[in-house]
Amino acid sequence: MELPILKDKNIFPTNEVLADVLEASFPAFEAFSASAEAAGLTLEWNYYNDGKAWLCKVLSKKKNLAWLVVYQNYFRTTSYFTEKHLDRIADMEITESIKEEFYRAKPSGKLIPMSVVITEKEQVKDALSMILFKKGLK
Repeated sequence: MELPILKDKNIFPTNEVLADVLEASFPAFEAFSASAEAAGLTLEWNYYNDGKAWLCKVLSKKKNLAWLVVYQNYFRTTSYFTEKHLDRIADMEITESIKEEFYRAKPSGKLIPMSVVITEKEQVKDALSMILFKKGLK
């Protein structure tokens, strides 16, 4: 399993830092960031000592809808769902392979992770669909 790349707590993940790490995937990050902002979402970077890495929360007001983690040449967004959402997830407008991976995922306690790996702008739509779906849940 690949580890997050943003490990130095003294180096905040600015666009310049992210461009260096993401390389060809940086335009996808810019598209994700712009789409999230247009949807009223906020990206909040924090350094977490337990994992010794910078992670980004995707927030709607104060509600954390997803985590964004940066790796070498790509990034991943992950939202967590419970069993009561399984039926509604089947109808979600998202690439079928992402749903299939979700249904095979091992729960973390009562939460089931759904992840979208992003290397290209075209994949941003799936990540935003997942996050906005989570935002609409009660």
